[in-house]
Amino acid sequence: GAHPPGGGAPPGARIGPFGPAAARPMSSDRPWRDSARVLTMGTATSIPAVSAPPRRAVITADALDDLLAALRAAGFRPVGPTVGAGAIILDELAGAADLPHGRGSETGPGHYRLTERGDGAVFGHSGGPQSWKQFLHPARRRLFTADRDLATGELTLNEDAETETDSAGPVRYAFIGVRPCDLAAIRVLNRALRRPAETDHGPFIVAVECTEPGATCFCTSAGTGPGCADRAGEFDLALVEIADRHQDRFLVTVGSPRGDAILDAVPYAPVPDGLLEAAQAAVAAAADRMGRTLPPTDLRVLLARSAEADRWDDVAARCLTCGNCTMVCPTCFCTSVEDTSDLTGEHAERWESWDSCFDIDFSYLHGGSVRTSPRSRYRQWLTHKFGTWHDQFGTSGCVGCGRCIAWCPAGIDVTEELAALDQEGRR
Repeated sequence: GAHPPGGGAPPGARIGPFGPAAARPMSSDRPWRDSARVLTMGTATSIPAVSAPPRRAVITADALDDLLAALRAAGFRPVGPTVGAGAIILDELAGAADLPHGRGSETGPGHYRLTERGDGAVFGHSGGPQSWKQFLHPARRRLFTADRDLATGELTLNEDAETETDSAGPVRYAFIGVRPCDLAAIRVLNRALRRPAETDHGPFIVAVECTEPGATCFCTSAGTGPGCADRAGEFDLALVEIADRHQDRFLVTVGSPRGDAILDAVPYAPVPDGLLEAAQAAVAAAADRMGRTLPPTDLRVLLARSAEADRWDDVAARCLTCGNCTMVCPTCFCTSVEDTSDLTGEHAERWESWDSCFDIDFSYLHGGSVRTSPRSRYRQWLTHKFGTWHDQFGTSGCVGCGRCIAWCPAGIDVTEELAALDQEGRR
């Protein structure tokens, strides 16, 4: 299924919007017809819902290289999961070989470890310490610079924020392997940052529905997974991996016009009888194997009435206030601002960087910090994440990815803390 080098079209090939593609069947049930619109479409979140059945196809693991090549030809930089520093991290993908074939992950409270799988599954792991937040809301970025002419005193401001660019201009990312919980996190983060729903430079999103949740996952009770095929408009393409000893295959669901066009540049086959039902059953079965659940109560009400609960002292005795939970959280967005200047006074810069409500200086006002105790800082974070986030943004701030549990050095489990608050409130 690979395209020949040099961009030449093989015999019998047709030319698609992104160059030559191997001959393949055309689907008559696609909801979008004009694939050329992909060149001007914004993020998938700008696509209106459609009533027609989604277009679906099957690709092999070998076709992932074609997918990455098609995305590069369309002007995107593919980034996705790969192995580095003893974990699944997110980095630029030179090819499908960079993906974590045959690698899994073992998670628990304060525990994360890479494992070897018995098959060649590409996406048979749960989320690592990084999320797509690092590309959408960088950990550190320059807001503006100022230059002073010492001879005249004239001050010049450059208000353009630092943006990653290449020879073609601002980088346009393609996110490969976005889990349904992280897909929801992208939506939640964009809402919190007040980003417009439509943009011409949004990331191309290849989502992967979960069939093997991790031990710290609780996306089912958070309402964000393990499936996402019914959320067309949030992704461009969605995959379900069907791994066996003989061959890895992926059921592909199209979620946007530009996803439709990219699929046309990738060798694919029609969906065989029974495969769609098998894939849907595998995703549905994952919902019954979640490692954690949230307590079945209105968390906004629970946290509002738990401000003086004794449980806060219990968790404060274990919490190191290190801020790991906020750093790995895919939706935490708090920042601080720092001004720097050179020794001459001619040049100054303003930088924004991630901050955490667990930092004692985060709540500093004139005269001192408002939240000085670990109890108050943990209570602030948990109450905001699961309670008052609804008042600000109309949704929960938690998507059930479980990163905060795995990467807490003290092994604090948010689902356990919420359940304990619920039990204390019932006494």
